[in-house]
Amino acid sequence: MVCQLPTRQVISQSAQIRPPAGEAVRGKELRASMNYTSLPAQPRLPPAGHSGSAMWLPLLLGVLLWAVLWWLRDQQSLPASDAFVFITGCDSGFGRLLALRLDQRGFRVLASCLTPAGAEDLQRVASSRLHTTLLDVTEPQSVQRAAKWVETHVGEAGLFGLVNNAGVAGIIGPTPWLTQDDFHRVLNVNTLGPIRVTLALLPLLQQSRGRVVNISSVLGRLAANGGGYCVSKFGLEAFSDSLRRDVAHFGVRVSIVEPGFFRTPVTNLEHLENTLQECWARLPPSTQAHYGEAFLPKYLQVQQHIMSLICDPDLTKVSRCLEHALTARYPRTRYSPGWDAKLLWLPASYLPASLVDAVLTWVLPKPAQAVY
Repeated sequence: MVCQLPTRQVISQSAQIRPPAGEAVRGKELRASMNYTSLPAQPRLPPAGHSGSAMWLPLLLGVLLWAVLWWLRDQQSLPASDAFVFITGCDSGFGRLLALRLDQRGFRVLASCLTPAGAEDLQRVASSRLHTTLLDVTEPQSVQRAAKWVETHVGEAGLFGLVNNAGVAGIIGPTPWLTQDDFHRVLNVNTLGPIRVTLALLPLLQQSRGRVVNISSVLGRLAANGGGYCVSKFGLEAFSDSLRRDVAHFGVRVSIVEPGFFRTPVTNLEHLENTLQECWARLPPSTQAHYGEAFLPKYLQVQQHIMSLICDPDLTKVSRCLEHALTARYPRTRYSPGWDAKLLWLPASYLPASLVDAVLTWVLPKPAQAVY
């Protein structure tokens, strides 16, 4: 049986426990006040990852826009021209190839060679626009004669382009094996030679607001071996940088081409090995004892392996850079043709010297009496 209370009694009891109307209103107001004042305001957070993308997206778009604008600017060329360009060291290698390519493009090429045989061979395969002369960049009198010869050809038109290409490797080997004359012979060709030629022809270049292109080397950015070659190219880099700033006021542009390793007479492996063996043969017995009889064969083996691995036979990679420096409306300050230049030597030039030293020391053989 279910017990039920009378309806009147239930209503009476519920009325007894209900608070007065005023107190109920004040309680609601108090609870609402506590809800709004006691809890701190919570900031509205963006979705996860939103702030990172918002920060990086404008930067990436800016970099992309800069790259596109740089590429479009780099592609602009000067109108086709029959301007005069003087090139040194046209017997072979980069100089000979550039002389022929510019000749095909309609430039009036003035090519200098060290030997009569080199001049005759070049003249035989070129057009009648190309003219050759003999030049030894180490002889001031020879440089002055060549400058007069160039002035006679260009006349009032002036000289638009000068390409300092002549260079030698010298002895590539440990520095303690070398003499002062070994360094001087290389510096005289690779550094002082371009300086002599440039200063002699600078008035003609200023006359036509022309361009100077100096062929340096990626070893002018990183001294990877001993000998005068790296020293000479570092010097040529410094001369080119200072020259570029000094002649910019006169409308003359200066570019540096820093090739990696290419198969040219400068990197001829047989010649490099012969010069190093001759250098070893003249060393005093005490120096030979420091290194040991096994050092030279190991050194030549490492040199041969590196040259065969990275030497590029495609010289057009360099000539295209040279042509761009002469024909682009906005030539670059530096060019680095060759995969080894871009991926190996230039990145290594920015690494800590201690790290580069450790790698090169590990690659090359150790002298017999080494203490470290």
